[in-house]
Amino acid sequence: MANDSKQPDGPPATTVLVHGLWMSGFQLQVLKHRLEAGGQLRVLPFTYPTVSGSMSDHVRKLLDFAHAQDVGELHFVGHSLGGLVILRALQLTDDLPPGRAVLLGTPLQGSKAAQGVARILPFGKAILGAAVHAECIDCVPNEWRGHRDVGVIAGSMGLGLGRLFADLNADHDGTVLVEETKLPGAKDHIIVSTSHTGMLFSTEVAEQARWFLRTGSFRR
Repeated sequence: MANDSKQPDGPPATTVLVHGLWMSGFQLQVLKHRLEAGGQLRVLPFTYPTVSGSMSDHVRKLLDFAHAQDVGELHFVGHSLGGLVILRALQLTDDLPPGRAVLLGTPLQGSKAAQGVARILPFGKAILGAAVHAECIDCVPNEWRGHRDVGVIAGSMGLGLGRLFADLNADHDGTVLVEETKLPGAKDHIIVSTSHTGMLFSTEVAEQARWFLRTGSFRR
């Protein structure tokens, strides 16, 4: 896939980048650099304690962070649990600057792998945290009804520890099934040959995310 070589017409759009479970934001550096390539995006990593807080805690902190940005355009990119934090935040408010959102490998319809961890390991619920338990185990189907364009990227390279805890008997990224990433109401959905963690280092994932933020659809 070729890089988008078009030069930006104005100042770069601000993009909030949100990490997933058991991460601190440091793991996002490669993705941040690739999203900023070409000068069209200015990326601001958002960090939160993935295990110790509730989903409401994470959402409140993300909204405070987003509202503090004095910009005319505001995008969001979230990996795994980070995508759920973004979705919940955007479902709560419509007063943020306009923009789009891309969710990477996000278990939007529950997670068989997370359910397996909670069931098999005696400390499974504790290591997953309250947010994952609420969103991926005691979950209800998600859909998107907001005005902001939302795109979802799923992985199909089944390399990951999720297979140790669940029968991932369809296409998956090693942790999340492709079918678990489907979001009714989303503007677009695409499958990329990468693993769940590999999304953070994939050139194609970064380029697809940039393309969606710019156009509202993925590049095929």
